[in-house]
Amino acid sequence: MNRLFTFLSLIFIPGLLMAQEAEMADTMRSNGKIYAVVAIILVILFGLFGYLVMLDRKVSKIEKKVKV
Repeated sequence: MNRLFTFLSLIFIPGLLMAQEAEMADTMRSNGKIYAVVAIILVILFGLFGYLVMLDRKVSKIEKKVKV
């Protein structure tokens, strides 16, 4: 029963999500605010990526000190 529900969910849920109208996105695009949203998301993602790179470098330095 669970497998049937999972299978049917995988088939029908994407279709239901695509059937909904994107009114908010259209409104934000017409007002030009969508670019601000995209810019903020990109800043956050680049910040997280930079933090992970910095953290990886620090961990690598600590690993080198411990191995010696």
